[in-house]
Amino acid sequence: MTSGSASDEERLARAALTRILEPGDEVGGRWLREAGALEVVRRLVEGEERLDGVTPARWEGLRARAERARPARDLAVARDAGVRFVCPGEPEWPVQLDDLGDARPVGLWVRGRPSLRIWALRSVAVVGARACTEYGAHMAAGLGAGLAERGWVVVSGGAYGVDGAAHRGALGAGGATVAVLACGVDRPYPRGHAELIGRIAEQGLVVGELPPGDHPTPSRFILRNRVIAALTRGSVVVEAAYRSGALVTARCAQDLGRYTMGVPGPATSGLSAGVHELLRGEGVLVTDAAEVVELVGDMGDVAPQRRGPVVPRDLLAPQAARVLAALPARGSAGAREIALGAGTAVDEVVGRLYELRSLGFVERHGDGWQLTRQAILSVFSKRGGS
Repeated sequence: MTSGSASDEERLARAALTRILEPGDEVGGRWLREAGALEVVRRLVEGEERLDGVTPARWEGLRARAERARPARDLAVARDAGVRFVCPGEPEWPVQLDDLGDARPVGLWVRGRPSLRIWALRSVAVVGARACTEYGAHMAAGLGAGLAERGWVVVSGGAYGVDGAAHRGALGAGGATVAVLACGVDRPYPRGHAELIGRIAEQGLVVGELPPGDHPTPSRFILRNRVIAALTRGSVVVEAAYRSGALVTARCAQDLGRYTMGVPGPATSGLSAGVHELLRGEGVLVTDAAEVVELVGDMGDVAPQRRGPVVPRDLLAPQAARVLAALPARGSAGAREIALGAGTAVDEVVGRLYELRSLGFVERHGDGWQLTRQAILSVFSKRGGS
C-alpha cells in the first residue's frame, strides 16, 4: 500500500483478517505481502485455491473463521464505541511496526483521540510482573510519572501489577499513556482495570489487534508483547521472574534493535531474577526516568551525575587533603612527623597546616598540631565508609 487512506475494500478485507488470522501469524503475513489482503480474503472465502504454508486441516479452520467474519458489522460496532481501524500505510500507522516483517499486525483497532503514529515516535514501554511487590509498583509508578513529566509516552499492557502502576503514574502526572491489549479494545481486560482502561482511553490511547468483543488467550498475551516492543524506542522491565511474559517483550525489543533496560531488585527476590539475567546480558541498568531518557532520548538528554553529599573536606586542594589525612585521630603530632605521613617536605606541611587551621580543621598546641572535633567527625567518618 502507498501512503494515504486505505480503500473501503482494503479496509473491509483487513478488518475481516483480524478475525481470521491470529496476531503475529507469519504465514498469513507472507500471504498479505505476496498477494494482498483482498486476494487472501477472496481465496479464504471461496476455498478453491488453497494458499501454501498450511495443512489442509488448518486451511479449513481458517475458512470456517472467514465464513463467520462480518467486517462491516465489526467496523460499525467499533465506530459506535469510538474505535477506529488503522491500516498499514495510512497516515496514523506507526511505521516502526513494519520492523516486525511478516509478523506485523494486519491492522490496529485504536480507541482514543491522539494520533498513534505521533505518540509512538516518543514512547517507552514499562512492563513487568503482574504479582509485583510494593517495591515494583513504586518503581513502575515513579518511572511512569517521570517519563510523562519529561514529555514521553508510557506504553504498557494494561495488566495488574507493574503495567497498571506505570499507567497510573503517567496519568497522575497528567501525561500520555498507551495500553496495548490482547483483546478487543471495547472490552477492558482485566475486568478489575475497567476504570483504569477507561481513563487511558479518555486521556491517552487503547490499542489492540483483535476486533471488537474478541477475548484474550494466553498466546495472545505473549504475541501482544511484540507490538509493545516494536511500537516503542525501548523497553524497561520492572520485576520479572525467569518465565515472565515481560521478558518476551525485552527479547523482542533486543531482536528489533530497540533499547532494553531493567530495574534491579534484591538479589534474593525471585521476581527480580529475570531482570537480573537480562542485565547480565545486553540489558542496561536503570533506576529512574532520567536514566531511561538518557538512553532513548536525543543528544543532550543526560541524567544528572550521581554522588554522595559534598562535605567541606571534599573541597580541599589535594596537597592539603594529604596533610589532613596524615594527622592522628587522637593527640597531636609535630610538623616533621606529619610530613613523613604526608610524604612531603616540612616547609610544605607547615604552610598547609596554617591553611587548615584557618578553615577550622586543625589547631596548634605548643609544637604540635591536632584535629579539631569537627574535623575528626568529617575525616574519620569518611575513612570508615571507604
